[in-house]
Amino acid sequence: MKGIILAGGHGTRLHPVTLGVSKQLLPVYDKPMIYYPLSVLMIAGITEIQIISSPDDLKVFRKLLGDGSWLGISLSYAEQDKPRGIADAFLVSADHIGDDPVALVLGDNIFHGAGFGTLVHRAARNVEGCVLFGHPVRDPQRYGVGELDERGRLVSIEEKPARPRTNMAITGLYLYDNRVVEIAGKLQPSERGELEITDVNRAYLERGEATLIPLGRGFVWLDTGTHDALMEAGQYVQVLEHRQGVRIACLEEIAWRLGYIDREAFHRLGRRLAKSSYGRYIMEVAESG
Repeated sequence: MKGIILAGGHGTRLHPVTLGVSKQLLPVYDKPMIYYPLSVLMIAGITEIQIISSPDDLKVFRKLLGDGSWLGISLSYAEQDKPRGIADAFLVSADHIGDDPVALVLGDNIFHGAGFGTLVHRAARNVEGCVLFGHPVRDPQRYGVGELDERGRLVSIEEKPARPRTNMAITGLYLYDNRVVEIAGKLQPSERGELEITDVNRAYLERGEATLIPLGRGFVWLDTGTHDALMEAGQYVQVLEHRQGVRIACLEEIAWRLGYIDREAFHRLGRRLAKSSYGRYIMEVAESG
């Protein structure tokens, strides 16, 4: 399976902060925002990942993450000169996807919870159709909303409904078989001139090939697209890391625990950042693990 991180857009809800920097490069407590969606793909066992962003922002992403070899993975980059909707990512990354299934994660989404990695890894192993992940929210009218029947089957998807049938928001993590490229290529742009991901999901639903996995108690999903949400996400990460003594979305640790890099490389990455608590954490884990 190939992976895509969509890190484009203008970040208008975060202006003026994002007038000079990509939203996905802003810090969420102790690490750049893009570390979080990248960690999701890594724990799902995906090692070939493409980052989509604007030409100017890609320069900084390349400087930050390089080709991924330091993590034992392969990172590539693709340009999206202006936002054309989430589903446009499949057309931009068609060559990267090739004949494989694909996982798409939005660059401003954070997922966390015990067993989340196992859940996503299991779901990504054999995707037929599309697999979506839902999370209950207080304001479902702001999201795409999925409705499950009494047997847990997905029966409807509504985009920002005025009167939501459920409170199950569809999160920014999507798994698709290879037909998604063809489906996205046949979409008609919305009134905003964008290719909507909800239209892709409905196409699979109409074929009876869409699954929604609810992320219930014990799972956290954060969309960091507003100032308040960004601050709340940082506070969540700070509190959890301080109380548990572990780092969320520590790419270096994930790469080591998955066997992508060895202990020596892991420790060396920590030494590079030794003046920060993040770097010292890496070295401590490498020495004690």
